[in-house]
Amino acid sequence: MLFSRGLSRISRIPRNSYCCRWFLSHRSDTRPVLLPNVLSLHPSESDPQALGYREIMYLAYSNLHGLGRQIHHQSSSIVEEQLDPFSLVADELSLLANRLRAMVVAEVPKLASAAEYFFKLGVEGKRFRPTVLLLMSTALNVPIPKPLPHSVGDNLTMDLRTRQQCIAEITEMIHVASLLHDDVLDDADTRRGIGSLNFVMGNKIAVLAGDFLLSRACVALASLKNTEVVSLLAKVLEHLVTGETMQMTTTSDQRYSMEYYMQKTYYKTASLISNSCKAVALLAGQTAEVAILAYEYGKNLGLAYQLIDDVLDFTGTSASLGKGSLSDIRHGIITAPLLFAMEEFPQLRTVVERGFDNPENIDIAMDFLGKSRGIQRARELAAKHANLAAEAIDSLPENDDEDVRKSRKALVDLTQRVVTRTK
Repeated sequence: MLFSRGLSRISRIPRNSYCCRWFLSHRSDTRPVLLPNVLSLHPSESDPQALGYREIMYLAYSNLHGLGRQIHHQSSSIVEEQLDPFSLVADELSLLANRLRAMVVAEVPKLASAAEYFFKLGVEGKRFRPTVLLLMSTALNVPIPKPLPHSVGDNLTMDLRTRQQCIAEITEMIHVASLLHDDVLDDADTRRGIGSLNFVMGNKIAVLAGDFLLSRACVALASLKNTEVVSLLAKVLEHLVTGETMQMTTTSDQRYSMEYYMQKTYYKTASLISNSCKAVALLAGQTAEVAILAYEYGKNLGLAYQLIDDVLDFTGTSASLGKGSLSDIRHGIITAPLLFAMEEFPQLRTVVERGFDNPENIDIAMDFLGKSRGIQRARELAAKHANLAAEAIDSLPENDDEDVRKSRKALVDLTQRVVTRTK
């Protein structure tokens, strides 16, 4: 179980505070401790910084149980049962899945079957992004539809909720289209534990299926008749292309730059969920401040998600990941764990520059990674962004509605699920 979070900002505690000294003096492990600088992009930087209550408790708890769990602070210190975020919106997710399947019907049967490939039961997974967006809708005080008679006012609310559900559908179509295109570019043969579409039906059909999904998403987006939302999600499409191009056309210096990696990660992964969260807020008529908080939640959640993805590429198995492990390094893609490892072992860069066509070079790189703190520092950076996402939810205007509170807690719980997942 996790301590639930309050709605106030977390105050910072100096690193030399009593709480920090207590933790250091009561450790059962007598080995020296390096306090991770979870507040900066580079956790190894030596600049003295203040640690917050969350970071202090994170260090104490991870010393006992590893990075797998984190404690969240609430002034009342009341322990609540952890919510299953997906169960809160399960009925809506089922409706959304059915609508997605209906939306990919096409006049050309082969195109329709190709587009539907990843919307079949058993393949679609838990629909992480739609879950986030539906929870965000409720967290911003948009009621969950109930099968009861409605007044005129209720119908207006239902219409808003339907429009926000449409954002979730659009987001999922864009996401799946990007996966189809990525698999063609990467020449992948598996996705989510089954044969990738390009492997099963060929590259041409896979590309056309991705294009078809994007066109369906654009039609749905236009139906919202909201130019600000249209502009937001159109920018996402630009970001997806930009991110993929950045990955394919890096210079030597860019390839080994953490800042460049994080910018590319935002474009390829975090832009979609962050701007979709903002779109949900805009449709609800929220203030600019609330819309920014929704955006910040999505951005940091997306960055944390991708950082853990990059870690799992080294630590996971093909069975757990639903794709081949070490796929990034085999394609010459340098991610956070290796970038951090290179800071400790600069000679690793020479190995990377030789390429990984020779399996021996992969073994050498993995040996350097194992001796470094690359995996740990990537997890720490993911935890930092997960905490920033949770703080964005903490900063939303207070609300006593039970559904709103549950949804906000579920969004916070999702930040921890992201950093503790194993697949």
